[in-house]
Amino acid sequence: MTDAWLRCRTPRHKPSARLVCLPHAGGTAGPYAAWSAGLPEDVELSAVQYPGREDRLSEPPADDLRTLVAGVSAALLPLTDRPLVLFGHSFGAAVAYETACVLTAWGAAPGHLVVSGRRAPSAPARGDMHTRPDDELVAELVRLGGTRGGLLADPAVRAVYLPAVRADFRLAETYHRATPRPLHCPVTAVLGDADTEVDEAQAGSWSHHTTGPFALHTFPGGHFYFTPRREPVLRLLADLTRTAAGARPQPESENLS
Repeated sequence: MTDAWLRCRTPRHKPSARLVCLPHAGGTAGPYAAWSAGLPEDVELSAVQYPGREDRLSEPPADDLRTLVAGVSAALLPLTDRPLVLFGHSFGAAVAYETACVLTAWGAAPGHLVVSGRRAPSAPARGDMHTRPDDELVAELVRLGGTRGGLLADPAVRAVYLPAVRADFRLAETYHRATPRPLHCPVTAVLGDADTEVDEAQAGSWSHHTTGPFALHTFPGGHFYFTPRREPVLRLLADLTRTAAGARPQPESENLS
């Protein structure tokens, strides 16, 4: 199942750490492939591919967050032989947090959790976009800035693309954890200063979800701030990943080399 869930275009030989990206609602692993070029050569980048899109189009989209997280967690467990940093954007932040909780319970806690463009799990669930007609759902995707509206004007494209989007939106809009499970790893929240989905106070509430260090970073831009600001965002992720690598000793066999 690991091959089904993860996409790693540029494998590294004995990486010092691994960065795993979890996409937004309706998102895919594909756009993250180019991020490898902006990371240190000893950092290996993988992206999660949710079912129901791209090369997993024949599979039904996840209709239960626990099932989705279980699949992601099982795929990531073999990668925890190196310090692991999770970066989740929007819906992906919720998936990343729940995955971090599962890995922690398995004794394989991530070295850092980076949550982007998302309110904390303790925030009340909100939104009903997953119940709206296709035209309204498409309009919302365009408003957020992650999708080209012209592409979704084609009914054939909508028929292929929207089922996964709607399924993800349902999970994202109904997600809430009244009693969060605290992590022990560092958590960093990131957002755009013009994001209509989360503000600094809401992003700052992620601090209540870890007993470890917490930091908040704001970049110019909207919900998809990292598209025009990719270089500084990658510098931040590179710094956090290298810090995580330094915080955990390498296996003894490699220390002897």
